[in-house]
Amino acid sequence: MTAKTIKMILDFRDRRNWKQFHNPKDLALSISLEAAELLEVFQWSGIDLDCEEKRDQIAEELADVLNYCVMMADRCGLDLDEIVQKKIRLNEEKYPVDKAYGKREKYTEYQKGDEIC
Repeated sequence: MTAKTIKMILDFRDRRNWKQFHNPKDLALSISLEAAELLEVFQWSGIDLDCEEKRDQIAEELADVLNYCVMMADRCGLDLDEIVQKKIRLNEEKYPVDKAYGKREKYTEYQKGDEIC
């Protein structure tokens, strides 16, 4: 996400004087609620998991989630690039390519094989 986009999100909030309502708890709740709305797009979809016909709905709900995430990072004084890059590095350690490639297991399953009995 570019700095310009982040600024647009925060300017939208600030022009309406909504920052006063954006405490971490309520922002976390809002992220969860918007994520649930994203899930709702797929409710009752059965085996049809193709996104193409739902693309506009997905985009709208995903944008809501991202907007609240940007506001949460701002409220908590977190740099989005920094926290995402740090998490990727952590996941690189948890999910080494040689153990995780093409597999869906959680990293704890890989660690079981490393234990000495």
